[in-house]
Amino acid sequence: MFRKVKKRHSSSSSQGSEISTKSKSVDSSLGGLSRSSTVASLDTDSTKSSGNSALDTCVEFKVKYVGSMEKLPFEMCRTLLEPPDLISYIDTAQQEGKLPFVAAEEEMFLAVSKYGVRVASADQCDVLQRHPLYLVVRMLCYEDGLGAGRSLLALNTTEPTQQECSIWLYQCSSAEQAQAICKMLSAAFDSALASDTKS
Repeated sequence: MFRKVKKRHSSSSSQGSEISTKSKSVDSSLGGLSRSSTVASLDTDSTKSSGNSALDTCVEFKVKYVGSMEKLPFEMCRTLLEPPDLISYIDTAQQEGKLPFVAAEEEMFLAVSKYGVRVASADQCDVLQRHPLYLVVRMLCYEDGLGAGRSLLALNTTEPTQQECSIWLYQCSSAEQAQAICKMLSAAFDSALASDTKS
């Protein structure tokens, strides 16, 4: 399901965090559909020590790319801070044809490390996307709610001037894989926050 690569150095203690997993009813703005989604959001307030050395490791996951909405007005992204709001926005975009419902067949590698998120081609010859940790606003995973049991991973990023933001959508092989990706990124956030507090 995933593999560890490039262990940079060992650390006796590292920061980790728990995933906040909640079941919420999300109303789609079109068609009056109501469905329940499981949301795993990053708990960046946690500073618990887990003894996990994952922060010194780049962990890769095989995912499928669904699509993205780039260069959205940053003010609009401020309205998407809660998981149900972001999910509802993605649902609406899919219904309006701005995002596909089904991921591309080709798998790619999504790598998570203390530096952020990197997406590479299946042969790992090409880096397709880079999302530095300091530009990641939120990552969450949820079921698509269409009865197909697809686990989706949504990544909300901004750019250095914070004038625009983007939403990137991936399909995971399982809910467990999606939650593992969120947990890895959550640990990276905790480590960055702990380092910032020390300095």
